[in-house]
Amino acid sequence: MSDPKVKVKRVLFFDSGVGGLSVFNAVKSINPDLEAYYLFDNECFPYGDKEDQFLIERVDTLIESATKQFDLSAIVVACNTASTVALPELRDNIKLPIVGVVPAIKPAAKLSHNKIIGLLATPGTIGRAYTQNLIHDFASDCKVIKVGNADLARVAEKRLTTGNVFESEIAKIVEPFTSLPKNERPDTVVLGCTHYPFVKDILEKLLPGVKLVDSGEAIGRRVKTVIQNSKYIEVEKVEHRSFYTGTLDNFNDRLKMVNQFGFKKLEYFNY
Repeated sequence: MSDPKVKVKRVLFFDSGVGGLSVFNAVKSINPDLEAYYLFDNECFPYGDKEDQFLIERVDTLIESATKQFDLSAIVVACNTASTVALPELRDNIKLPIVGVVPAIKPAAKLSHNKIIGLLATPGTIGRAYTQNLIHDFASDCKVIKVGNADLARVAEKRLTTGNVFESEIAKIVEPFTSLPKNERPDTVVLGCTHYPFVKDILEKLLPGVKLVDSGEAIGRRVKTVIQNSKYIEVEKVEHRSFYTGTLDNFNDRLKMVNQFGFKKLEYFNY
């Protein structure tokens, strides 16, 4: 007699690197019937310094390929940069529910007491009209200090993969906040990249008393709502799978890292 099938909602998580695992953690914690496929575009990491049109085409190509190869219930674009530029095109081309990750400007504006908030993100996310619209719509009563940096995602990626991190590197990145007079500093900072929660402890040390806000919990709730009406998929057993593009020089380190999040294997994604 064969074992009974298990019903799951299979969700594809997509990011340029492994930062989206912070979103996966948050989503998984409130969606117990989730089976995750995690795809990261190592070949083009990082996304924060890439041109818009390149990203639109790249993200669309990879996610469309994934929908053809895998039976999915929903998609989470677990990358602020990709979400702020590619979501409209994706939603036009793919009929599955798609959840994006955008900077948590709205909750930060509500939390701030001195009405000075910081936005720490990639240059791509900082400069996009989508981000400016969020600020206009939800933080018009706040002063927003924007710090665009392409290196912090690399620092977080390296830490997650190897365990190595240099506080001095991060201190230099947040200097536009710490160099201000105390009464002009933000009391709330938005972590506008899914990699950044993986260096949150160091950011808290460097920005004492500052509230750090990311999108993880809100995305978890949003996914729960979105997948309520999406299809269940029957599987023999729940198996989280992870995939990468390009070439991984540090494959064994990456495999150990994804193992910690419950992904047993790390597979090449042929698109």
